[in-house]
Amino acid sequence: MEWFEAIDQLKPYVVRISTPSGSGTGWLVSRSTTSSLCAIATAGHVIDHAHYWEEPIRLHHTQSGQSVVLRAPDRSIHLESQLDSAGLIFDCTTLPLPDLPIELVPKDKFVVPGVEIGWLGFPAIPRADLCFFSGRISAFIEADSAYMVDGVAINGVSGGPAFNINGGELRLLGIVSAYIPNRATGDALPGVAVVRDATQFHDLTERFRDFDDAKKQESPPANAAPSEVTEGEPPIKTLHK
Repeated sequence: MEWFEAIDQLKPYVVRISTPSGSGTGWLVSRSTTSSLCAIATAGHVIDHAHYWEEPIRLHHTQSGQSVVLRAPDRSIHLESQLDSAGLIFDCTTLPLPDLPIELVPKDKFVVPGVEIGWLGFPAIPRADLCFFSGRISAFIEADSAYMVDGVAINGVSGGPAFNINGGELRLLGIVSAYIPNRATGDALPGVAVVRDATQFHDLTERFRDFDDAKKQESPPANAAPSEVTEGEPPIKTLHK
């Protein structure tokens, strides 16, 4: 499988996420086999502000040209703030998403340094459509469930799917979370992209009987205040807006 073939396979799964405060990227990660529930994976900082203030979230499925506005009663958001990841659960009949999600890297595995990966996202620049980026994994930080990737990412790409081609098959390994520029000389020089692994998304929709059950287990909006980088941490540039 070539990169262009992987992109074509992934396009139907990817959505642009728009909120009153910015935009990002998401992708179909899980679909229930017993109900109409599906889950969109994205970076936590893309939707935590909208969740906190119970603002509307628009999902735009560019492959079909269709979109849906999800208000607070129409969605169930599950945040993993420490991992900057979020699952957005809703009724899948509102968008023409694929029936079967693409395989995730197994929970107990990670992609080793040196492997080339790709990622997709909607850059927040005029007239930009879904864009492809690639780079090699520099390291996997197990304590943070994070890959450091020698590649670029810009605003709007947060939450996009990161993937690799293994044995001719496409596998999803995580979400684009942030970009850490090199500021050692005072100027912003090329740095590394941060990709959070997808462990928390495995079988997400199967954890709930129906939407009411998912809503009951939703992360409380009051606990979803937008995250900030704590003092002493490197200058992480999130890729929202």
